[in-house]
Parts: sequence; structure tokens; C-alpha cells
Amino acid sequence: MNVRAKKHLGQHFLTDQNIARNIVDGLSYQGYDQVLEVGPGMGVLTKSLLDKTTETFVAEIDTESIDYLKIHYPKLQEQHFVGDFLKIDIPTVFKGQLAVIGNFPYNISSQILFKIVDNYEVVPEMVGMFQKEVAERTAAKPRSKDYGILSVMIQAYYDVDYLFTVHENVFNPPPKVKSGVIRMLRNPKEGLAGNEELFKKIVKAGFNQRRKKLSNALKVLNIPESMKIHPFLDIRAEELSVADFINFANEWKDAK
Repeated sequence: MNVRAKKHLGQHFLTDQNIARNIVDGLSYQGYDQVLEVGPGMGVLTKSLLDKTTETFVAEIDTESIDYLKIHYPKLQEQHFVGDFLKIDIPTVFKGQLAVIGNFPYNISSQILFKIVDNYEVVPEMVGMFQKEVAERTAAKPRSKDYGILSVMIQAYYDVDYLFTVHENVFNPPPKVKSGVIRMLRNPKEGLAGNEELFKKIVKAGFNQRRKKLSNALKVLNIPESMKIHPFLDIRAEELSVADFINFANEWKDAK
């Protein structure tokens, strides 16, 4: 029995077991006993995860994949299948800390990343494969062409490392793009507490007109009078680090 890859679910099944092991080995397995695999398909990652974790859960919506996993991986009991990752309430479903891993469907990759950020207090670590462009943007550093909204929004909560590139020929069916594997480790930054919404508005406005200085790009947000001489307003968004954005947002909040 094999599972037919379904285009509307963005399924591209990894066929290289060595690469699968490298992805699974990207997790530290420190500080948590539970791992949730998103989009396991036919279980190429699941096979190694079950040997490494106290308890492995899977988030899968393809009924054909679920049937396959139940037959081939009997360690997975009914309670280990949690449904649609984007719809579950993670703190309700899981008690304690939880790592997330997966060969993620590329058509919902940004939604997956922001779901993890939304559950920052529960998810200390993530290792996953994304479209290479998304992986590079998530891990990008200031003053690089890939650095943007996604980079800052994720790195405000997690330290991101680009681990390795995966080529198209190790998937069935092969995607049209290369893939990239990244690791995200929850960072200790606490400066955003209570100021997340303003931070997001500043980051989005700054990068929406990334070629303009922030003094022009942030006009839409009505810059507080006392902030109009801030030195950051004389540079572009791509020149600010994540810490710069956090500090700038907090100064803005205090100036209102």
C-alpha cells in the first residue's frame, strides 16, 4: 500500500532515508518529551522519531496517509493523531513542552511558522523543511536581500539556523523548487511583552516600502512627535536588527 500524493494538499513525499534522519537529528530532544510531526505522509520522518522520543504525535488531514501510518507504525495509537495542525489548540491538546518537526506542505508554510510563534510558550524548538526561498527568508540576517517581515517576525521569538538544502530529486513527486531545512530555538527575548501589535505594525509598514527611509515608510502610522528625531528614521528597515525593531517599538509605545 502506498499513498497517492495529492496536489491540493501540497504533498511531496521525501524518499531519501538519510536526509530524513538528518532532519530528525536536527532536534535536540532536550527540555521536552513530546514531538509533533506535521504532515507525516508515509512516515519517512516518523520512522526515526519513534525511536528517539518518549511520545510522538502526528498532525495529518489526509485519510489515506492516516490509514497507512496506522498499519505501518503500530506505536501510533489513536490518541497520537491530532488532526489539522492549523486548527488544533496546542495548549489544550498538549500538556507540557512540545517540539514540532515536519516536511511541511509548502502552500501553508507561513501559516505553520506563525502558528508556532503564536504558541511560543509551549513550543521551544522546531526543525522543518520548507521551500528553500521561505527557509532562507526565515533565517535571513539584516542587510541581506532575503531579510524582511518574515525574518523579523520569527526571529523576535526564535533563533533560526539554516541547516542544509535538499534537492528536488529526492521527492515523489519532485517539487519544482529546492527545499531548505531550518532549526528554530526559542530565545529568551522578553522585550515585546504587551507590545506585539505595535511591533508588527512597525515591521510591516517598514518593509512594505523597504526602499524608503523609515521616516517615509512609517508615516502611515502617525509617528509620535517625540520620535521624529529618532536616528532609526534616517535608515531603511532592512538595516535594523530584530533587537533594534523591538527596542524601537517599545520607545514608540512609551512616547504615545
